[in-house]
Amino acid sequence: MARRTKEDAQRTRDRILDMAEREFQRRGVSRTSLEQIATAAGVTRGAIYWHFRNKSDLFNAMMNRVTLPLEAEILRSGERTLDDPVAQIRGSYLAALRATVNDPKARRLFEVALFKVEHGNGLRGVRERRLSGLRNRVANVERGFRRAARLGLLHSALPPRAAAMAMESLVDGLITNWLLEPVSFDLVRVGEQAIDAYLRGLCADTA
Repeated sequence: MARRTKEDAQRTRDRILDMAEREFQRRGVSRTSLEQIATAAGVTRGAIYWHFRNKSDLFNAMMNRVTLPLEAEILRSGERTLDDPVAQIRGSYLAALRATVNDPKARRLFEVALFKVEHGNGLRGVRERRLSGLRNRVANVERGFRRAARLGLLHSALPPRAAAMAMESLVDGLITNWLLEPVSFDLVRVGEQAIDAYLRGLCADTA
């Protein structure tokens, strides 16, 4: 019976998160109430508060279901054991592009995070989580570029941190523009071309 109760609780939690995705996408985060999410999920507000402290906590849990697996790849970019950290960085960002196109849940959550969040009205935790994710990605890509430089794979005069920030901005901009008008270009193909051109510039031996 205890196992059944635990499984039921997990299913309820997952349903709340599923409905939060759809309601946030439809209305925007600040304009969606916990009451509206509860109604869509077929539960009470008390059930939501059983699983989540507040709307920010719910939003962050929703984002963690998809973005953390993607970020996990990027976080490996600075590992000392990697023979080719540049290839790891490239593969990590390409995985993010493919997920945006092919995974409806990832695509929906990217859209919510980019266009449906207003960082006021008690949503400070949402902004802090996004900033934390950005800082962690940039820091790990920076470590990857530093290791690539030590291995003789990176020859750019651009400092590793600036290179990492530019890489993150390139991919973020591609995803943002594609989500605005998906029919305007092939995100994976154009993204791969842009990433490869950027990395070629960093790795070119100009000596």
